[in-house]
Amino acid sequence: MATDAIWLQAALNGNREHPAAPRAPDKLARDTLAVVNAGAKSVHLYPYDASGRETLEAKHCAAALRAVRSACPGIPVSLTTSAGIEPDPKKRKELIAAWTEFPDLVTANMGEDGILELCELLIERGIGIEAGLLSLHDARIFVESGIASRCVRAMVEPLNSDPDEAVALAAEIEQTLAEGGIRLEQVHHGDGIASWSVNRRAIARGHSIRTGLEDTPVLPDGRIASGNAELVAAAVLLLEQAV
Repeated sequence: MATDAIWLQAALNGNREHPAAPRAPDKLARDTLAVVNAGAKSVHLYPYDASGRETLEAKHCAAALRAVRSACPGIPVSLTTSAGIEPDPKKRKELIAAWTEFPDLVTANMGEDGILELCELLIERGIGIEAGLLSLHDARIFVESGIASRCVRAMVEPLNSDPDEAVALAAEIEQTLAEGGIRLEQVHHGDGIASWSVNRRAIARGHSIRTGLEDTPVLPDGRIASGNAELVAAAVLLLEQAV
């Protein structure tokens, strides 16, 4: 049963190859406005540099944040801290420590080297933590770390391509959190067509969901989406159908 407490985050880009995936600040701002108008309550994004590469560099992160906030004042903005951009934990922490404008939130994937130390820096800066749980191993690290009480929410992110496997992993991650006594808000998403099965299960369980071109290029019926706004509209329909 969907309630007002269940909401939708839009993940705008990542390394997804899709002709409509936004990268430049003006395109991120355009898509943010479109997905908010379609029903998203928050956005998650990867900044890019002038050569089209994902980056954690301060000037590019600031430019993305300024553009998005200008387009949609008050909408919470989450940035990535992915080790896929900078795998060296020390260098990654240095890049993020140099940020001059802060996002409201970041995703912090619990399975990555140095992530707990990075979380300490982020918390000191007043930046909210969305703890990324891509596996049971990640969930166990999160439970054992004791950091949950200082995080905003848990992101349950099974990336299995098979819908049944993705749903099963989401259930196992959720159970691990419950057994660990973690009662944080949860946001669930998957990858590709499996993301929609993960979303449906999450809604039925009373959890919020995420969609967007970072997560899937396809709609629930398998058609290629035109862009982020169409994906968000499809997710909003799932929420409405659950009422």
